[in-house]
Amino acid sequence: MSDVRRVQSDVPTPWEESIGFARAVAAGDHVHVAGTTPFKGTVLYGEGDPYEQAMVAFSNALAALAEFGLGVESVVRTRMYLTHARDIDEAGRAHKELFGAVRPAATLVIVTGLVDPRVLVEVELDAYRGAPA
Repeated sequence: MSDVRRVQSDVPTPWEESIGFARAVAAGDHVHVAGTTPFKGTVLYGEGDPYEQAMVAFSNALAALAEFGLGVESVVRTRMYLTHARDIDEAGRAHKELFGAVRPAATLVIVTGLVDPRVLVEVELDAYRGAPA
């Protein structure tokens, strides 16, 4: 399919290769960023700090969008997966700082665990790169 393009992380996490997934996939006017953690390669950022983990995870996801020439203004949906309800305010603060002016549709889910027990936050993004309304 010529409308589909895939990109990997600049510094891929171990799971991109072992599981076999792209960091982001553009299909037509839509770009989907896979679940993204606060890892850069094999290094975890913000251990124990849900705010910093959310900022790094979103930064990693936005870097994938940048591969398609898109920025925060193109984000139409976010998903946040947290391992503890106590972290909602801190992850939410990071989300608001990054997306408060854009106001994408957002989902926040509490899960029992993520790919590494030190990860408190994982995020996903969907973006639209069509013509402005």
